[in-house]
Amino acid sequence: MDEAQRQLIQAIHDSPPRTVFVAAGAGSRALADLLGVAGASRTLLEALIPYAADSFDEFLSRAPEQYVSAGTGRMMAGRSLARAHHLRELETYPLVGLACTATIVTDRPKRGEHRAHVATWSPGCLVSHTLYLEKGARDRAGEEDLVSRLILDALAEACGVAVRPPLPTGPGDSLSVEQVDYAAVAGQLRASEIDWFGIQPDGALSRETPPAAVLSGSFNPLHTGHTELAEVAGALLGVPVAFEVSAVNVDKPPLEPELLLDRLSQFAGRWPVVAGNAPTFVAKSRLYPGATFVVGFDTAARIIQPRYYDDSEANMLAALTEMRDRGNRFLVAGREGEDGRFRELGDLAIPEGFSELFQPIPSRLFRNDVSSTEIRAALKAEAAAQNRAEG
Repeated sequence: MDEAQRQLIQAIHDSPPRTVFVAAGAGSRALADLLGVAGASRTLLEALIPYAADSFDEFLSRAPEQYVSAGTGRMMAGRSLARAHHLRELETYPLVGLACTATIVTDRPKRGEHRAHVATWSPGCLVSHTLYLEKGARDRAGEEDLVSRLILDALAEACGVAVRPPLPTGPGDSLSVEQVDYAAVAGQLRASEIDWFGIQPDGALSRETPPAAVLSGSFNPLHTGHTELAEVAGALLGVPVAFEVSAVNVDKPPLEPELLLDRLSQFAGRWPVVAGNAPTFVAKSRLYPGATFVVGFDTAARIIQPRYYDDSEANMLAALTEMRDRGNRFLVAGREGEDGRFRELGDLAIPEGFSELFQPIPSRLFRNDVSSTEIRAALKAEAAAQNRAEG
C-alpha cells in the first residue's frame, strides 16, 4: 500500500458513513487495505465474500441472470445497504452499501472480457462504475490491484472524500460511471411536483408504470412479517408486490425526504418499493389504478368504517365505489387482536355490493402477529439496558 492509498483510507475511516462491503471475483485487496489502516471499525460494519454460486444466490435472495453485470453489482450494493440498515438498529450514522462483482485473470484462459462492476448505494444516491480491463496488460495481481483501487475510490466518493489519487488505468482500459439521484426525486415528491416514484431492486427509478400490487406501511422497521406477507401475496396474485412508504399519512406530519429515503433503503437490492403522497386508500387508488392493496385485518376494518370518512356512510360507499370502478381490490391477511382472538376477513361486515372488492389470505398460508411497534419497543428497551450496563 503506497502513502496516497493509506491517506485515502484514513480519510474514509475519519468520515461519518459506515458500510457493509460485499465482493465476488475481485476486491479482496480493498478489504485487506481497509483493515490495514487503523480505524477500520469506524467504517466497516461487515464484509462478505460470497464466492460460490450458492452463497452468492443466498446473499441476493435470487440467482441473477448474470453474476458479473452492472445490474447485479447494483443489487449487491442494495442488499449491502439494507444489511447495514439492519445492523445499525437505533443508531443514526450515515450508511453506504458497497459491492463489487468482477471477472479477472485466472489460471485458465477466458474468452470474455475482463471487467469489474463496482457500486455504492446510499439512501440518497446510487453510483455504478463499470471497468473493462485490457486483456493481457496485467497479471492477476495487477488486475486485482486496479479493481481494489476502484472500490476504495468509489467508497471514498460516497463518504464525501474530495481529494482522491487518480486511478492507474491504462490506454486500453475503459471506465464509465452512472448515477441515480434519489434525493432529487424525494425532494420533488416533498414539493408535490410528482405524486409518486418507485425504486426497483437494481436501483432503477420507475415513474410511469404503477405497481400491480402494493403493501403500504410505515416500515419502522421492516420485519419478517412484512416480507413474508409480500411473498405469500405475490404467489397468490401472480405478480410482484411493491412495498409503499407513504410520505404523507393521516394524522401525522409528512415524512422529511431524508427520513423517507432512510425508510426506502430497507428494501434496496431485493424488493420493489414506491413512495407516494396519498394518505388514504382512495387517494392511493388514483396513484395506482388497478392495483391490489395487500392489507391486514385492522386496516381492512378501517376501510369500511364511516368514521374514517367524516362519519359519513355515503362518503364511505362513494370511496369504495370509486376504488372498485378503478379496478382496485384488497387482499386481506388475518390478525390477532389484543384479546388474543385471531380475526380474518370473514369476521368483517362488508357493505352489500362490495364483497368482490375484498379477498382473504387464508391463515394456513400466512399468519404473523409481530408488529413494528413491538419491535421498536424491544429495541429501545435493549438499548436502554445496554446504556445502563455501560454507565
